[in-house]
Amino acid sequence: VERQRVPDPEDPGGSVTAVYLVPFHRAEVSLAAQLRRLLEHPEDRLAAFDGVDWEVALGWLAKRTGAELAPEQREAVRLALTEKVAVLTGGPGCGKSFTVRSVVELARAKRAKVVLAAPTGRAAKRLAELTGAEASTVHRLLELRPGGDAAYDRDRPLDADLVVVDEASMLDLLLANKLIKAVAPGAHLLLVGDVDQLPSVGAGEVLRDLLAEGGPVPSVRLTRIFRQAQQSGVVTNAHRINAGTPPLTSGLDDFFLFVEEDTEEAGRLTVDVAARRVPARFGLDPRRDVQVLTPMHRGPAGAGALNGLLQQEITPARPGLPEKRFGGRIFRVGDKVTQIRNNYDKGANGVFNGTVGVVVGLEPEEQRLTVRTDEDEEVPYDFSELDELTHAYAVTVHRSQGSEYPCVVIPVTTSAWMMLQRNLLYTAVTRAKRLVVLVGSRRALGQAVRTVSAGRRFTALKHRLAGEV
Repeated sequence: VERQRVPDPEDPGGSVTAVYLVPFHRAEVSLAAQLRRLLEHPEDRLAAFDGVDWEVALGWLAKRTGAELAPEQREAVRLALTEKVAVLTGGPGCGKSFTVRSVVELARAKRAKVVLAAPTGRAAKRLAELTGAEASTVHRLLELRPGGDAAYDRDRPLDADLVVVDEASMLDLLLANKLIKAVAPGAHLLLVGDVDQLPSVGAGEVLRDLLAEGGPVPSVRLTRIFRQAQQSGVVTNAHRINAGTPPLTSGLDDFFLFVEEDTEEAGRLTVDVAARRVPARFGLDPRRDVQVLTPMHRGPAGAGALNGLLQQEITPARPGLPEKRFGGRIFRVGDKVTQIRNNYDKGANGVFNGTVGVVVGLEPEEQRLTVRTDEDEEVPYDFSELDELTHAYAVTVHRSQGSEYPCVVIPVTTSAWMMLQRNLLYTAVTRAKRLVVLVGSRRALGQAVRTVSAGRRFTALKHRLAGEV
């Protein structure tokens, strides 16, 4: 371990001894140093925007995109193109996506080399669709290898004038450090994410630390909910939950609550809603369009139990069709599955934790199963490798970060009491593009809305950035 005196988070002006695991201490020290290096470097690879007439530039942009930017968005665009490091945050319906598209359009107009990335394959795919440019996962961008080494780093930086990273709330300390090491001196870095969602699974709270008041990193928080988004019950209720106000659950056509106090019955009702009722009522495909998001792995409303029940409904056993039993699970063609650990040797460029796909082939004679991933790559697995896959009809809210789905169904039960927290419910609701269905008890829902996560994360990154450590 590593010990260091740092400012006391409970006592302004005081200090405490922080105890770090060595890799996290090194990463935090390095990340702060690399960010300051980027911020202070005299070269500017987007110098074309120095002294630009922003009224003219934004007028040109409005003609090109067919929409005017709001004042907050204009400020975010200006910051991204004139500051070496900038952060853009905001909730659903506030225009983060259009702001990112605007930044990329203007940078391209000046023939800048723009690189786009996100922590997950689904988020990268969405970023590519939004901007019309290629986007990759951060792992693939850096060409991360087993053991954590990257092909791109400070000695071999990325060939980019502007690096844009979406879903930056998912960046943990180690990955953020590797990413920022690879940004070339003079290049610009724009980090985009919703700071009110769950923090990264790994150590740190990087996005929140970069947004710290009085810190050196310029930032914009988008707060205006656009008129079109105001008509969405999903967006309205996401903002209500984030403000600690219970969601509206009646009179809406895109946000519903099925009340069921008993946890086991709530689990069964969740399956019925996801596999039958929602597809029948809204014409959605239960495998492709509907995602169950649950706070926990275990229990009758946890991911494990729900996956077994959902598989029976969506991909049942059929006479004459092959299936493979492995580790208490049964794999069939048509199953929705997810990768549960990084495998750098799979596929063209590795298959990483969180990649989702559908089983499209199962060959008992060859001892092989084939998955088509959400990046449209067909990846073969030997039967001996099936411990890398699990079913994904239901996933935990943590595992859903960086993804969006047409519909999410969320069991909210008292059995998950310790997990019922505002940022978890907010993250789950904001995964939905069109429709949210909650299943469970009003008491559990109220607990989730009221409870601000007690699991605080202690870091000194913001103090290092401010030169206080």
